[in-house]
Amino acid sequence: MPISTLFLMLSGLLWGTGGLIGTLFGRAAGVSAISVAAYRLIVGGGLIVMFLTLTGRRWPAGRAAWTRIVVNGLLSALFQGCYFGAISLTSVSLATLITIGGTPVIVAIIESALGRHALGRAGVITTALALTGLGLLAGFPGGGLSETAVLAGTGMALLSAAGFAAVTLLGTSPIPGLDELSLNGSGFSLGGLALLPLAAVLGGGFGFRPGLPSAALLAALGIGPTAVAYTLYFRGLREASATTAALLTLIEPLTAAALAALVLGQRLSAAGIAGAVMLLAAVARTVRADSARRRPPHRA
Repeated sequence: MPISTLFLMLSGLLWGTGGLIGTLFGRAAGVSAISVAAYRLIVGGGLIVMFLTLTGRRWPAGRAAWTRIVVNGLLSALFQGCYFGAISLTSVSLATLITIGGTPVIVAIIESALGRHALGRAGVITTALALTGLGLLAGFPGGGLSETAVLAGTGMALLSAAGFAAVTLLGTSPIPGLDELSLNGSGFSLGGLALLPLAAVLGGGFGFRPGLPSAALLAALGIGPTAVAYTLYFRGLREASATTAALLTLIEPLTAAALAALVLGQRLSAAGIAGAVMLLAAVARTVRADSARRRPPHRA
């Protein structure tokens, strides 16, 4: 298996822990979901900046590098803020279904239009398998939601998917002299600061109850599913196609469902189990296709 594919899969596994850790942090600290997103970016970015400073790494130089940092930071604020906004308007299941399911579709369409990576028949089958599995695993929102809330939440989830798709597509074209740590450290810090006013307005403030449990959970959220996961993701994007990377992010809901069953005691329904199997099959097909694409041609 190529190392870049392994990096992408590890990032998906780490992202899958973010929902559980973020939920536990929100409960322990008494903050809203959008405030959790802001703290996640600020702490994750701040820890990377601290590491770079302590190790004496040189800061990025040049307009191109800092333009990419600002763009990535604002896109991170966009997809994180819109995702949690969609959750507040509808449900976790609908927001997850549209955001995570919409990202590979948007990426595949744009890459095909640009002539970078043709999806092909096998790619269409894999994407359809992944979306069906995600729908069965995530489930669908129950009743009681107004048509206005569903439409607004769907729009915000699509914006979130578009934001993450843009980050993924940009990641396949790295800037010389700008490594993943510098990109994420500065970009996440900027994105988290941009989310704070939104958290204050929509989340009723962003202060939290201090304490050892909340501090430990915030540190875990900033390190694992944020600083480490996104650094691995951008490193993997240097060699993998954006479509492959987007499909491998489907490991995230699989990990989240497994943790919910093991830690929170939430049992999967028969449809959820079928969806998980289909997602695993889609991930396996993506890994196999990516390995075949990179394999040198056979010479007689």
